[in-house]
Amino acid sequence: MSPADTARMTIGGHAVDSPDRFVVIDPATEEPIGFAPDCQPETLAGAVAAAEQAFPVWRADDDARCDALRACAAMLLSEARTIAPLLTAEQGKPLASAHLEVVAAATWLSYYADLESEPTTLRDTPDSRVEVRRRPLGVVGAITPWNWPLVLATWKIAPALRAGNTMVLKPSPFTPLSTLKMIEILNAGLPAGVLNSVSGLEPLGARLVDHPAVRKISFTGSTATGQKVASAAAHQIKRVTLELGGNDPAIVLPDAEPEAVAEAIFWSAFENSGQTCVAIKRVYVHESIHDELVELLAHLASSVPVGPGCDPGVRLGPVSNRPQLDRVVELVDDAVAAGGAAVAGGGRRPGRGYFFAPTIITGIDNGVRLVDEEQFGPALPIIKYRHTEDAIARANGTSFGLGASIWTSDPVAAVPIAEQLEAGMTWINQHAAVTPDQPFAGVKSSGLGVENGPWGLDEFTDIHVLSRTTLAAAEQQRQAIASAAQQLSTGTAGATS
Repeated sequence: MSPADTARMTIGGHAVDSPDRFVVIDPATEEPIGFAPDCQPETLAGAVAAAEQAFPVWRADDDARCDALRACAAMLLSEARTIAPLLTAEQGKPLASAHLEVVAAATWLSYYADLESEPTTLRDTPDSRVEVRRRPLGVVGAITPWNWPLVLATWKIAPALRAGNTMVLKPSPFTPLSTLKMIEILNAGLPAGVLNSVSGLEPLGARLVDHPAVRKISFTGSTATGQKVASAAAHQIKRVTLELGGNDPAIVLPDAEPEAVAEAIFWSAFENSGQTCVAIKRVYVHESIHDELVELLAHLASSVPVGPGCDPGVRLGPVSNRPQLDRVVELVDDAVAAGGAAVAGGGRRPGRGYFFAPTIITGIDNGVRLVDEEQFGPALPIIKYRHTEDAIARANGTSFGLGASIWTSDPVAAVPIAEQLEAGMTWINQHAAVTPDQPFAGVKSSGLGVENGPWGLDEFTDIHVLSRTTLAAAEQQRQAIASAAQQLSTGTAGATS
């Protein structure tokens, strides 16, 4: 591989390179697979300027925007065989999962293309009308993560463009290649400058947040970085949407059948090698069924096919990058040192690649880092409890509040328990059931704002109240207000005297 093997940014509808590049590593082999441009300040300024220039025309025609998003969805699906292998190579996920991610990204584009958005009428009389309308913000900056780089990018692209904004998007430097390729593909269906991509190492993200022409930042990533984004954006009163970390608890009630729930719980935790913000990160199991469920989960962890994502039959790939692998190793080692037992897995697999054996840990509780922190990898702690109230308290005992789930044979009876969990989304007998039409939002330190559905569309707009009336009706209203004020003044004066 030579430095000429590089992806390109898309700015103003054109492919743009940079004299500075950074290498992209295949996590399954630890070998370089390509280079991405390291965007310079003047190039970022050009991307924002292109988005500014495209904004007035793009915002003006709602039907054209819907048609363009439909075309983008079709183009993305037609290029799935090109983009999915690129995603697998740089992120590590199995090729089948990469294809599903491309399909999901196209689904989000199609959903927003067909989403109706009409003004809300507050008052409508022969003489006056008051409407609440939504206006696009202008240029939006998007910063996307490495775990689901394509679909989480379209969570931002689709509603932002549907609302009439233009965008500059920066992918994670761990997985830039597939995102840059996707933006290139989508630009074939969009006017120049509507959707621009820049890639690079820090401080590129900070520069995008700080650019005065960028009116909103939509960020998905860690809570620590989200705090920095929010702080930087506050100086210019920028809007922000922050989809941050999660430490999702699952509570398995004593009436649950272990055989019936084990596989669903396992995949809700280990899909994408546990690298999903809304994956199950800790499981609280009633003591009466704890041992049986642990045995089933350990068997699944020990038998699931793990390997390079391009290999046939692989269900779990490597951890996506070296820093994240090191974190998983650190947290599992800490859990074992604290008295935990690895009943499956427990460490890095020998050989090349960032592979960590799917791990089930028992014998630990809240207060151990693997329970309290977000591991974001293929290691799952199972915690025994006796009383449901205690499980609820421990589930709520972190600063996170993204998702949660309850597993039971009586889903109706579980609703009062679900209402006590401090989470933006709580599922019963499933987890991470995410669709484009329902809101995705965290509480506490798991985020700010909403993604998806009409709520996500509104996040990319400003409210604009439009009130019209006849001169005669306006004069009548003024006279009525003056008369009421006079009566109140007279009454008050009389009472005082």
